[in-house]
Amino acid sequence: MNDHPFINRERELAFLETFWSQTVPQLIVLWGKRRVGKTELIKQFMSGKPHIYFLGESTSETQQIRRFSETLAAFFKDPLLETRGFGGWEEAFRYLAARKEKILLAIDEFPYLIESNRAIPSLFQKAWDESFSKSPLHLILLGSRISMMEEDVLGLRSPLFGRRTGQWRVEPLLFVSAALFRKNKSFEDRFSHYAVAGGVPAYWLQFDDKAGFWENVRSRVLTKGQPLYEEVEFILREELREPRYYFALLQAIAQGKRRLAEIVNATGIPLASANKYLGVLGDLNIIDREVPVTEKAPAKSKRGHYRIIDEFFRFWFKYVFPHRAELELGNTNDVLSRIRSTWPDHLGSVYEIVAREVLWECRDRIFPFSAAGRWWNKEEEIDVVAVNPESDSILFGEAKWSGKPVGIDILAKLKEKAKKVVWGTEKREEIYALFSKAGFTDAVMKMARRGEVIFFKQGSLLGAKG
Repeated sequence: MNDHPFINRERELAFLETFWSQTVPQLIVLWGKRRVGKTELIKQFMSGKPHIYFLGESTSETQQIRRFSETLAAFFKDPLLETRGFGGWEEAFRYLAARKEKILLAIDEFPYLIESNRAIPSLFQKAWDESFSKSPLHLILLGSRISMMEEDVLGLRSPLFGRRTGQWRVEPLLFVSAALFRKNKSFEDRFSHYAVAGGVPAYWLQFDDKAGFWENVRSRVLTKGQPLYEEVEFILREELREPRYYFALLQAIAQGKRRLAEIVNATGIPLASANKYLGVLGDLNIIDREVPVTEKAPAKSKRGHYRIIDEFFRFWFKYVFPHRAELELGNTNDVLSRIRSTWPDHLGSVYEIVAREVLWECRDRIFPFSAAGRWWNKEEEIDVVAVNPESDSILFGEAKWSGKPVGIDILAKLKEKAKKVVWGTEKREEIYALFSKAGFTDAVMKMARRGEVIFFKQGSLLGAKG
């Protein structure tokens, strides 16, 4: 694992600093998928502040309390506490509430405490109501078990419901930030690594800085014994009760089954069960149900397509899971050669997603659209479409992962497809955007200078309207 500087998270840190500046006690909840960087975020935030950090573990309640006693004894330099420890959580809470100084208490992997005692949310609720809310304590609860955090901490039925003063779901980094982990490498190297690791910092840290992309895939993802080799199975078994059904659904989607009927046919899972399981995967931010961005009632649309939005899951189910038997025998080079044969197409699909990310980042420099996504019908598909109903404006974009500069022919095809998109009025304003890995022909550049097209090279806006 490599030593990297802390990357991005300015918004999250600003959010936490706002709550630390309050003079009244605070109860903050931070949650998000495993490895997304919650612990590093909280460590950055705690730096320079009087703080207690406690990491929950999958152990008994007695051991949790003993470790908590040791943590508080070390912070308060209390040898008596170190010797005898707390008899229970209530005693620990009374000890903390009696302190007069402003302290930040961060409890990481809070769901492990709940697993050791299902009454933990009630105990924390009682402590908050009776003492913590009247003390200078600033409490942060963190967790990676998304379902438990949302049900047992944030949910309506949770004893802690209504007590939190702030919450933040920590999301994966966008490409522009994640790529900083390999900031001295070529764009193609950074983008290829992103197509495997996505925006999850811990996955980037598994890669060798000195190795090339294919060597990192071979040695860090396809090799048995490496953390990334079994990462997906570990996460699904941590979160889900019947992982085999979820494995089947995710493999079907990774292999191109996008519509619900196709997924049901490929897996043999009954429609009602498939719907339920897909909903769970959506709650975990592993998949989503995508509809054409021009749909007026997305939730009711019958044109929904499912897609894996976690890049590492998408890569793993597309390239690792189907070849596990060979990889178990050590045939990594054979599997690697198969990946290489379809890799440009895979990068092309990821580039479409990143193009929409980049468009959002440049929104203020283009036009104030309210929604962006894909559009498709039975015959055609447009990679990037952004709309603003109030101004009757619509943007159409094409993303090309190709070694050739994009020419006028691509723009002409995009304009033809745009005519088939039913949206807005007959007088709608149409804006065109091209995204290219390799750049643009002189003819396209001339059109861009005249304001006829917006263009992006790799991950950057090169020219905009006006």
